Amino acid sequence: MKRDFADFWNLLWEAALGVCAAFALLNAFAPHQDLPWKPLDLNHPIGQATAAKVSDFELTRTAAPEEVVATTDACMRILREAGVQVERADDRDDGGFCFVQGAVRLTGGDITPLAPGGLVMQCPLAVRYVIWDRQVLQPAAQQAFGSKVARVDTYGSYACRRIYNSDNPDARPSEHARANALDVAGVTLEDGRVISVARDWSGDGPEAEPRAGFLRTLRNGACRVFSTVLSPDYNDAHADHLHLDGAARGLCR
Repeated sequence: MKRDFADFWNLLWEAALGVCAAFALLNAFAPHQDLPWKPLDLNHPIGQATAAKVSDFELTRTAAPEEVVATTDACMRILREAGVQVERADDRDDGGFCFVQGAVRLTGGDITPLAPGGLVMQCPLAVRYVIWDRQVLQPAAQQAFGSKVARVDTYGSYACRRIYNSDNPDARPSEHARANALDVAGVTLEDGRVISVARDWSGDGPEAEPRAGFLRTLRNGACRVFSTVLSPDYNDAHADHLHLDGAARGLCR
């Protein structure tokens, strides 16, 4: 009986050593972005754990004021460590479902500017934008056109409304009502060329194929960073832009 008990503990000890060794190897050699216990680094490629790390900065509507401050400060620190200039924006409560917490404004640094400038968005959405900018947008532009993107043209972020601007009180609030969505209309390259979702998604006109392919690369890459990505392929309401948001649900169309 004592021999069996000793063998059992030896087996447990060997199993524990094996687990520790496996963890050490994983920690040392697996990509940083695939390990959930490693801190988020906006310079790393998009990995298996990237979305979960960004979601650590999400706030619930019932979050206490001190939690809002601490979480948003931590989120802004990640941006600043990546060379992005960011400032705190005023949170807002426009009544009902139009409620913004942890609002920030990207003001410069190592980032592709948004136009118009000064957009207010939740901090996790700003983090998602920076990741998409560095890991999807700029590499895709270099590959397709041999030029960097000078700015991202948008239709804005915050708007106090329901989805599709519906007047139906039963319609779901838009993520724009939480400053948790960004509508991308197109991009302007450093060489002056403009790629527009409305004009170029269908693949008609000059440089049709590379322009349409580029926009689809942006859409597909965004699906790895944002929770919901809607394009002209989804419905007519998105015929002229890419809708990118950080909602809890996920949809890529």
